[in-house]
Amino acid sequence: MKVARELHTATLLPSGKVLIAGGDDGNGNAFASVELYDPSAGTFTATGSMTVARELHTATLLPSGKVLIAGGDDGNGNALARAELYDPSAGTFTATGSMTAARELHTATLLPSGRVLVAGGNDGNGNALASVELYDPSAGTFTATGSMTGARELHTATLLPNGKVLVAGGDDGNTYAFASAELYDPSAGTFTATGSMTAIRALHTATLTSDEKVLVTGDDDGNGNSLASAELYDPSAGTFSATGSMPAAKENQTATLLSTGNVLVAGGDYDSGGSEQALASAELYQ
Repeated sequence: MKVARELHTATLLPSGKVLIAGGDDGNGNAFASVELYDPSAGTFTATGSMTVARELHTATLLPSGKVLIAGGDDGNGNALARAELYDPSAGTFTATGSMTAARELHTATLLPSGRVLVAGGNDGNGNALASVELYDPSAGTFTATGSMTGARELHTATLLPNGKVLVAGGDDGNTYAFASAELYDPSAGTFTATGSMTAIRALHTATLTSDEKVLVTGDDDGNGNSLASAELYDPSAGTFSATGSMPAAKENQTATLLSTGNVLVAGGDYDSGGSEQALASAELYQ
């Protein structure tokens, strides 16, 4: 990349290029800079900068081909409510309506309706949020929708084949992690509890598999300990059940569904009692 960065986003565009936005330099200095990765050339090139520097934000590809960048932190501990749109045809960012609340460490999920569900996160002052809002691309505005059953950050949000969204785990902003999970119903605009995970988890992954279950891997248990355990959520039963564990405990990893149906789990870190070690290992879930 053009600059070293962490806590950024990476979004696959319809062109096949990847938009890499924001993040920081590892010393708390957030970036507004953005670059594009071109797989055909194997190169990174700069594109238009965001309207504000941010990290810990979300980036969501919209049906129009534009990318919604929402929230995050300005690098000075200030959570942002501001949002903007990246237009790949022009290579520029423009402001769009602000969220109803400043938030970072939240999730943003594209719904079948084309709207974006923005859930939870932290207000920048250590307080996890239960509030949820919807972004309407046609109006360029955010509006509140039903709140989650509890405040959470560092959770996951996974769109299910039935159109509902599974929100799982996370913590309360004070390192107390959850096993609880809930479902958002877009038709009703409400959240309802579903079966709890077999372990409390934050900094985990949740990946919709080819057989329409959700694979949950790794985590921080809220006490500074990484776990190797994994589990599956069955939407038809509304329950979680244990599946094969990873070879190594990890958190902050990525998990990507491959065209083969396998899930690639890569990197992350191992945390034991607050002592962290970055990982180069990768593994496949079959």
